Amino acid sequence: MVRKEYVVDEVQKMMGNLKNVRNVAICAHVDHGKTTMTDSLVARAGLISKETAGEQRMMDFDEQEQARGITIKAANISLAFQMNGQDWLVNLIDTPGHVDFGGHVTRAMRAVDGVVLVVDSVEGVMPQTETVLRQALKEKAHPVIFINKIDRLINELQLNDEQMQQRLLKIIMQVNKLIEEYAPVEFRDEWHIDVKKGNIAFGSAFHKWAVSIKAMNKFNIKFSDIFNHCRQGQHNILQEKAPLDEVLLTMILEHLPNPLDAQKYRIPQIWHGDINSDDGKALLLCSAEGKTIGVCIGVVNDPHAGEVAIVRLFSGRVRKGDMLYMAARMASEKVQQVAIYMGPDRVMVDNVIAGNIVGIVGLRDVFVGETVSTGEVVPFEQIKHYSEPVITKSIEAKDSKDLTKLIMILRALGKEDPTLKVELNQETGEHLISGMGELHLEILIYKIEKEKGVPVTTSPPIVVYREIVTGKCELVEGKSPNKHTKIKFSIEPVEETVMAAMLEGKIPDGRPKGKQLVETLVEAGLPREEAKALMNIHNRSLLINDTRGVQYLNEIMELVIQGFEEALDKGPLCKEKVFGVKVKILDATIHEDPVHRGPAQIIPATKRPLYAGMLIAGVQLQEPKQKITILVPAQYMSAVITLINGRRGQMMDIQQEGESATLLAKVAVAEMFGFANDLRSATQGRAIWYQEYAGYEPLPRDLLLKTVKSIRERKGDKPEPPTPNDFLD
Repeated sequence: MVRKEYVVDEVQKMMGNLKNVRNVAICAHVDHGKTTMTDSLVARAGLISKETAGEQRMMDFDEQEQARGITIKAANISLAFQMNGQDWLVNLIDTPGHVDFGGHVTRAMRAVDGVVLVVDSVEGVMPQTETVLRQALKEKAHPVIFINKIDRLINELQLNDEQMQQRLLKIIMQVNKLIEEYAPVEFRDEWHIDVKKGNIAFGSAFHKWAVSIKAMNKFNIKFSDIFNHCRQGQHNILQEKAPLDEVLLTMILEHLPNPLDAQKYRIPQIWHGDINSDDGKALLLCSAEGKTIGVCIGVVNDPHAGEVAIVRLFSGRVRKGDMLYMAARMASEKVQQVAIYMGPDRVMVDNVIAGNIVGIVGLRDVFVGETVSTGEVVPFEQIKHYSEPVITKSIEAKDSKDLTKLIMILRALGKEDPTLKVELNQETGEHLISGMGELHLEILIYKIEKEKGVPVTTSPPIVVYREIVTGKCELVEGKSPNKHTKIKFSIEPVEETVMAAMLEGKIPDGRPKGKQLVETLVEAGLPREEAKALMNIHNRSLLINDTRGVQYLNEIMELVIQGFEEALDKGPLCKEKVFGVKVKILDATIHEDPVHRGPAQIIPATKRPLYAGMLIAGVQLQEPKQKITILVPAQYMSAVITLINGRRGQMMDIQQEGESATLLAKVAVAEMFGFANDLRSATQGRAIWYQEYAGYEPLPRDLLLKTVKSIRERKGDKPEPPTPNDFLD
């Protein structure tokens, strides 16, 4: 086979032949070998030496990634190959596997048309494997599978070749079960994983060999050969016979779609404009001649160039000097540089056409998920993150002169990573950063101190609770401070089916736009009259105008919405966010003179009755939970169960296979601090454990008052929770 060392201008030429372009993400559970596997493809493209591939972990170029041995952020690279006498281009994204960085995976799925799912042969399908595959299928990204670390089955578990085949079949069945459940109906059969189809390979990424049914026929290798070579440690023979890069590349090029084919079925899923319009046709055809339309899937802060937007282009092309419109900001910016990513390096190019991934310098204040285009277009669907921030720390600059710099850094980090939430507590003046877990915040603080050079002090981690309404308040009346305006509300929980649709991301927060949302709400179970009268959605709560012919209501509606949002952002019980409340405006008496109905009058006339109404209806706290998977030798099982029970945990499943056991439990985030050390002690360091976000659940009643009091004291309020009378005049 002829091997070429491709330079960037040749990569750019290849971008034009879209039939031979593949946009692919490598995804898996943490430590299953994604980055090690990616090295072989990078070496094949001539960017690193084949000898160091597997150990170099080129895509983990961040200092913290190298130090911790895990991928923290998604890394992009455009790789050029020659195969079967043709030139091919693979735009590759290596994604993180740790649950705290799952947001990077979600964003990468919008950019790619196919994924290589890596599964550890010993651990099998783990929680994060399931999560990343589900995200890929939701974005209609076509999966192929690589089962890694086959040598562990032989050397560690001492399996014979028949037991090995049984183990691999079990993994294939687990993956197929997920595809059956989550894949788009029209692709279930086609995307089904089957050895005969050749859309599954297995091997050892570290030892750089792999086989698929096609490779076994082509290289004349039998299963027994693999078994014998592995048993004798002859990985070099397998590497010569069936190199990993060759087998993987063949599978990617043959089974994953090019942008021309993929966009035909992906665009209707992620873009809700008119498919028959000029823009719609250009997107479906992935036309380089159409209007430039793309989605920002990442923001990188470059010390020299400023913000670099990483964009998947779905139609048109981007050149230096183009004016691009950003949908959320409703502003245009000039493109200063166009680049492609080669791992850690950003390389300038003249232009990039649709169907590829591009770095754009010059788009100020661009956000992840932003639609960028020449002129206005219907924006793409929001990128929906599955997990939510569950841990908060307050952060302050040690030196007050660094305060402005810290604010700038936090703003920049918030753009790079939308799963990080940054808030300013107006009362105390401190900044609050909320993230997916302890590791997420630990790495952010490291970046601020070591990379940006701002020493900070942080509080111990605080759990993010939520307030919900459990009953109904038929009528509550609020009066403005000057008593000239009265507004009547009713308060109740949002219907469970509507809440489920919001959690799935079908109903976004914000002001309702278009008739489509009304139909989605009705479909989810909201009465049609209420869906038509919807004024605002905030924190998955609804504000509905159920009045008839009230004078001046339109003129104060903006202030009512503002009061509604403020009430939900700081609930009545302990100033935590309120979720899942349906508020109806029933009636209003409004003063005719605008002077008497400004913000100082209308916002209190909205907030105070909402607080009183929620307390009358009954307010409960919800706490975040995490699902924990623990792999442990069977002899330590009872010690782990005792540990889980001692932390208000709930055992969900226990499976024992030989000498090892897998325990599945659900534990409140509040009880997870210090868990790693306790688990290490209880199992003498023999346990491997993973966690994933498992949503919010009501706090047990016996803990409610104690928790409310401690949150109120922390926020500087008197410990006793308020009563409805505190808010009614």
